Amino acid sequence: MSAYVIMKPPNGISADARLLRDGFSWLAFLVSPLWLLWHRLWLEALFVFLMISVFNAVGEATGHGVIGMAMSVLVSLFIGLEGQRMRLAALGRGGWRESGVIEADGETDAETRYALEAAERPDQEAPLPEIVPDNMQVRTGRTDLMLGISNHSGRY
Repeated sequence: MSAYVIMKPPNGISADARLLRDGFSWLAFLVSPLWLLWHRLWLEALFVFLMISVFNAVGEATGHGVIGMAMSVLVSLFIGLEGQRMRLAALGRGGWRESGVIEADGETDAETRYALEAAERPDQEAPLPEIVPDNMQVRTGRTDLMLGISNHSGRY
């Protein structure tokens, strides 16, 4: 079973939510820059492309091509492991918020489970209780007692 992270859009409509599988992505590992470009992670794709190019160029220039290639594979492995988290972070920067996690066998199963759960609860969440009390309900304390280093109540 895989875990799918539910991301709700800034408008809060459950029907527009996205489900992103949390875990290793083979496609992100095999073609890291292209996978990042496909998911519109422009800066990350540029950075990964530059890192892979620099590692390979330095490895070839110093006569250690195998080490340069191994470093490039490590960068691709990192993208394979953390690529989905990069997508979640990009959505978070866009105003999307993480709403929960669903465990499912596949993407269609996760969508079905999410649709069934969304049908059971309304779109509008109940308003949160007011934490700060109204000014009329606040009791005024004694002004002559203070906590701290200095006590300026007028009496010694």
